[in-house]
Amino acid sequence: MKVKVLGCSGGIGGRGLRTTSLLVDGDILIDAGTGLADLSLDELAAIDHVFVTHSHLDHIAVLPLMIDAVARLRDSPVTVYANAATLEAMRAHIFNGAIWPDFSEIVVRQCRIMKYETIDVGQRVRLGGRSVAAVPAEHSVSSVGYQLDSGEASLVFTGDTMVNDSFWLAINRVANLRYLIIEAAFSDRDEALALSSKHLCPRLLFAELAKLTVPAQVFVTHLKPGQTEIIADELEKRGGRFPPGILCKDQVFEF
Repeated sequence: MKVKVLGCSGGIGGRGLRTTSLLVDGDILIDAGTGLADLSLDELAAIDHVFVTHSHLDHIAVLPLMIDAVARLRDSPVTVYANAATLEAMRAHIFNGAIWPDFSEIVVRQCRIMKYETIDVGQRVRLGGRSVAAVPAEHSVSSVGYQLDSGEASLVFTGDTMVNDSFWLAINRVANLRYLIIEAAFSDRDEALALSSKHLCPRLLFAELAKLTVPAQVFVTHLKPGQTEIIADELEKRGGRFPPGILCKDQVFEF
């Protein structure tokens, strides 16, 4: 599998800042933040499967525009996977006919443009020799993370989350884990804000990483604009058994 980071910032505010979106093998998308908007029309039309972690705007902002852009270029629907609460939120508040058309009900060339599929924690979707499984997340709205498994190795993306023992119980059973992408949105000086919004800061992150029992290369994502250097410095000072790197836009993982 080849995963390209289209966006990994916790917000906007600079030319290089794009919110969360990961492109997998050209046909799978994990979240649809503003990084998705940098793809060409042909690249957008090649995406068959979109796995959404949760309903917050920085993770779904470009999905409605993408569906509209590719509607006349495809002969099969784009499948949008998320847990039941996230799908209901998108139906009610985005694809509701008032904010944006309900593309799951619109037919072009005898084909619906989009369809929804519910994915629950522990459920695995097999796509050829690859699989995507939902893993536990703990956030201010109903959320999941995802395990991407090529058959040889796995990459796990937490999505937005905070202290969550059930996540580590699941991840420590991934025998072929190679990469872990985990969030740390705020610096330690804003720990109270991290806790109230159910995000991690470096101190909380390292307490969570202490629960990891299988080896992995760890990368930190979702740093809030203006806090990147502070968070990077706090991470470097802590070190740890699995010293994390900072995830970067356009970074590529192959496994």
